[in-house]
Amino acid sequence: MPERNRRSCHKSEVISVPMHRVPYLAALALLGFSACGGGAHPSTGAEPETSPLPTAGIAGQEVAVYPLTLVVSEETLGWSEQLQPRREALDRADSLIAVLLTERAPEVVWVLPEALRRAASRAPGMLANPDQMGTALLRSPLDRVPDPLRSQLRTLTGMAAGRHALLPASLVFLSDSAGLGRAELTLAIVDVRTASVLWRTVASGVGDDPWVATWEALKSLVPGLP
Repeated sequence: MPERNRRSCHKSEVISVPMHRVPYLAALALLGFSACGGGAHPSTGAEPETSPLPTAGIAGQEVAVYPLTLVVSEETLGWSEQLQPRREALDRADSLIAVLLTERAPEVVWVLPEALRRAASRAPGMLANPDQMGTALLRSPLDRVPDPLRSQLRTLTGMAAGRHALLPASLVFLSDSAGLGRAELTLAIVDVRTASVLWRTVASGVGDDPWVATWEALKSLVPGLP
């Protein structure tokens, strides 16, 4: 990606966990998962804090990567035209996510959106179209996935991958204090068998166009690499 103005941040915020789930989550923590993530607060202008991708707990496993369904920009940025047509903007964001995962986190077998679309097309009416699922719900800090998204994820992920799914919930572009644009990409990892949200974060990055900012946000998920 272009080596232009950029910045990313790293930290995590604890999500409240019901006491009956503590033993289950403790076991996941031993595998490298953490039921926490960065919190986005766009209304205050505060930058979100990024929790790195917890690949230790899913290394060697097939993990479904769902397509992004929500991308929006603050009008004052003047990036609206660069995000049109909407389908092309969503596809470009998905492409950057795929590059990041396959190049910088190869220890996981990522089952990318196109494979999910193919699986869904083989059983129309039985499997939901991944581009039309309510994955954007995960932009809020939920600890469990509600129905009907829960059953849709379990069925499609079970057909195409294993028990875990990575959900890009939203990509939002905001004005940055430095006069640039800030990308805030919310992602979550879900255990589709239990509907538990195992990890959630908001990856943040700054750039002078939406795709530079998005790439910088993505790189914050795998710190320690150039």
